[in-house]
Amino acid sequence: MSETLRRVQQLASAGDVKISSHGYDELAEDGILARDVVNGTHGAIVVEDYPNYPKGPCVLVLLHGSEGEAIHALWGIPRGKTGPAVLITAYRPDPEKWGAEFTRRRTR
Repeated sequence: MSETLRRVQQLASAGDVKISSHGYDELAEDGILARDVVNGTHGAIVVEDYPNYPKGPCVLVLLHGSEGEAIHALWGIPRGKTGPAVLITAYRPDPEKWGAEFTRRRTR
């Protein structure tokens, strides 16, 4: 498991979560509930891990909403800080851009 995801899961369990304004916009656009993303993080699968991202470590994960639908969520932790877990964006992955399991990008 990714260290970033492990830390995000700990922060989410403690309620130390922030949603970026872009994150709220994307949640609304795709009709995703914030609580589904936060709760789903505990069973999330790492899709891409960016531990050395300049703004702080972040991780793209696959999780499933309350209806079982696939959701990608990008979580980050501000550089040099221990929290909060920041939901940067979340969206329903496009099957034309992602493989059947939504864990690998399709190549062109």
